[in-house]
Amino acid sequence: MIQYDNLMIPIPVNLNLKDGKFVLSKNTKIHSAESVANLKHYFISYFSENFGVTIKSSKEYLIENSINFKLDDTLTKLGPEGYELIITDEHIDVRSSGEAGIFYGIQTIKQLLPRDGDISVLNREFTWEIPCLIIEDFPRFTWRGFMFDVGRHFHSIDVIKRVLDLISLLKMNVFHWHLTEDQGWRIEIKKYPQLTEIGSRRKDSKIGGWTSKKYRGQPHEGFYTQEQVKEIVQYAKERFITIVPEIEMPGHSSAAIASYPEVSCKEEKIEVPIKFGIFSDVFCPGKEITFEFLINILDEVLDLFPSEIIHIGGDEVPKKNWKSCSDCKGRMEEEGLEKHNELHSYFTERISDYLKSNGRRTIGWNEILDEKTDVDVIGQYWAPTGKKQVLKHIRKGGEIVVSNFFRYYLDYNYFVTPLRKTYNFEPIPRKLKKENHEQIKGVEAPIWTEWVPNTARLDWQVFPRLAAVAETAWSLKQNKNYKSFIFRLEKFNQILDSMNVNYASSDEVNPKCLKRFINLRRALKWPEV
Repeated sequence: MIQYDNLMIPIPVNLNLKDGKFVLSKNTKIHSAESVANLKHYFISYFSENFGVTIKSSKEYLIENSINFKLDDTLTKLGPEGYELIITDEHIDVRSSGEAGIFYGIQTIKQLLPRDGDISVLNREFTWEIPCLIIEDFPRFTWRGFMFDVGRHFHSIDVIKRVLDLISLLKMNVFHWHLTEDQGWRIEIKKYPQLTEIGSRRKDSKIGGWTSKKYRGQPHEGFYTQEQVKEIVQYAKERFITIVPEIEMPGHSSAAIASYPEVSCKEEKIEVPIKFGIFSDVFCPGKEITFEFLINILDEVLDLFPSEIIHIGGDEVPKKNWKSCSDCKGRMEEEGLEKHNELHSYFTERISDYLKSNGRRTIGWNEILDEKTDVDVIGQYWAPTGKKQVLKHIRKGGEIVVSNFFRYYLDYNYFVTPLRKTYNFEPIPRKLKKENHEQIKGVEAPIWTEWVPNTARLDWQVFPRLAAVAETAWSLKQNKNYKSFIFRLEKFNQILDSMNVNYASSDEVNPKCLKRFINLRRALKWPEV
């Protein structure tokens, strides 16, 4: 039975507390093989930057009062992300068959450190006591993701780096970067400069929620240069995070159409929307110029992002303009398509085939799935109305990432999705046969930013619910325990305090049922933070 004192989030697979303490002091040395020297330097930098303490290197392994990182082929049973952490009164030893495992062992050490605000925990002699223990740990799911929408509201690269630091602490390994939206195109594409000259700017922004009639009264703009994207990709790589870029198509494309109207059905000049919602201006699948445009964009995206998997969106696609478009009608006749949903499938197939020809896999929201969908395509399951098609995709061998919108959508406030609801959600469907469980590739929590204009609001929406998602993503189902999680969250919040994270308080995260019912209208209202 796992003991819950002094534990971290997510809870490890196996942990045995031992008698004694390891004393981390100014005399502690750190050793690593050359193959993981980058992780040694990461650990040294962490202490230097956060606590003003310099830990010196050692050339010897397992000397007295030392921290040690070592690759060990005998631990392949734990997988490349699994690790073994042994803490005795003489040394700390982190071993894994892969570099990622060493990195996750380091995250565990960081959470085991005593916390008292910040560096005030240090006494004049600089000594920390860490409990002796043995941990054997590995993740439940291979996809442990967080999605950040920067289309509705742009957030700087410093904010992106801060998010990457936070999710890496929780052993999450996928950053889904939602880069394009109706309200803003956020990535530089050199072949199409108007995407950022026009598409990255809007004249105003609606505020106050869906029922509000108020506007901020000032323009909003921003985009990432290709050099900044490369910087972020490298920053994520150093934290063993894969960035999966999303270029939304064929819907949620007003900003692109405002920049290049010729890729729409009507070819009319529009402005980048200042409201939020679903818009009828979508890419036209009847025109070859549309596919040329999108493939040219994807060519630059593929050069920037090494991820095997590329997200193409595919959700919430109004067919209104397609129904009155002569080009779409011609395409349907040429391809023998009878329904406009089939035209959507044709669009998805062409883009997916192109990505496949370049050695990449397609992921999209579950609306892209149908009977003809390539088994290599990954579905991201967000809408309950798509469950039937999701299960069909699984049964024919396809993979799914689960992002249930009433449990994992972090843009909903706590009256709609309290912390307990997020924590207790089980991503594997109850009726799914055991032989298909491995096709649930993992979980992902999105934050849509209609009402998230700044870091304070971002923090409040995301934490502590992202910690709950991370525990489901990493920890064995049988090890999860909500009471234990709440106990451990108190300590984890101390780490968030040291990083100046504006997380929601314990009084806010679980409103009582009656209060939730009475205040459900607040789901439509969002005060500025």
